Amino acid sequence: MALDDVLLEAEERMEKAAEFLKLEFRSVRTGRATTGLIDTLKVEVESYGSTMSLKELANLAVAEGNIIVIKPFDPGTLKDIQRALEKSEIGINPQSDGKIIRLPVPPLSTERRNQLVAHIKQLAEQQKVAVRNARRDANKALEVEKKAKTLTEDDVETGQEEIQKSTDEYCKQIDKLVEEKSKEIMAV
Repeated sequence: MALDDVLLEAEERMEKAAEFLKLEFRSVRTGRATTGLIDTLKVEVESYGSTMSLKELANLAVAEGNIIVIKPFDPGTLKDIQRALEKSEIGINPQSDGKIIRLPVPPLSTERRNQLVAHIKQLAEQQKVAVRNARRDANKALEVEKKAKTLTEDDVETGQEEIQKSTDEYCKQIDKLVEEKSKEIMAV
């Protein structure tokens, strides 16, 4: 495996970790209503015999700043959507009028805000571990290539420096994401 291939693979894995964290943060509740809280929610639709994401089953919108409105494309899926929302971990009771579902997003207490900040830090740490694992695997691959004499010691050293730069860069990016999301959560 060439030096560029090892570096590219490590970079891709680190990028995936950061992107995954961004997606995870979308579903973490802040004080504001956002469709990101529920758009990836999986709904078991009995009449279709399959599991689908909520955004495939309904129009999602935010009304009045703190209410998420869910209007199913097929009125027959309303009960399935309501059941999925009740089982989910978002902690908001859905209100249905038979045609649409409303999710009133209540303001967060200070205690709940602190819990959410701790939760996002935990999610971030998991992704930092994924970044460091990518670094470890790339360094191992460089060592294997050095033993096989396909890379010189200078190439391996250069590669390890590049991998460390990428690791530092992605860890900083993850820290920045945590800082931004923490500010968003703590804003009253």
